[in-house]
Amino acid sequence: MRRSAGFTLIEVLVALLVFGLIASTAAQVGSQYIGSFEKIRDKTMAAWIADNRLNEIRLQEGLPEVSENSDDYDYGPFRWRVTTRVQETEDSTMRRVEVDVAVYRGAANETFNVHSLAGFTGE
Repeated sequence: MRRSAGFTLIEVLVALLVFGLIASTAAQVGSQYIGSFEKIRDKTMAAWIADNRLNEIRLQEGLPEVSENSDDYDYGPFRWRVTTRVQETEDSTMRRVEVDVAVYRGAANETFNVHSLAGFTGE
């Protein structure tokens, strides 16, 4: 009697199990990479927006008034909510400026805070 060549059913099942484990691990790593990329992209854009807003205030003539306001900006592929707070300091010729940047996500127009920046401006 001749024995036929080939894989047994158990060998094929073990090979499929190993392939399945490798494929699911690769998919999970790819998903984590995409999530990290999106987080870094959003953080970078929000930092640019906050820096720009702080520099706009620093370039204004005179000392900014103590206030708090929020504005919406389109920057890159997203819409951003920028909240600026100007606060008094012990030195009457200086102001503390805080800029919070949040991105709009989802259909409900919810914002998620991405970056905060604080700085000082003076006469």
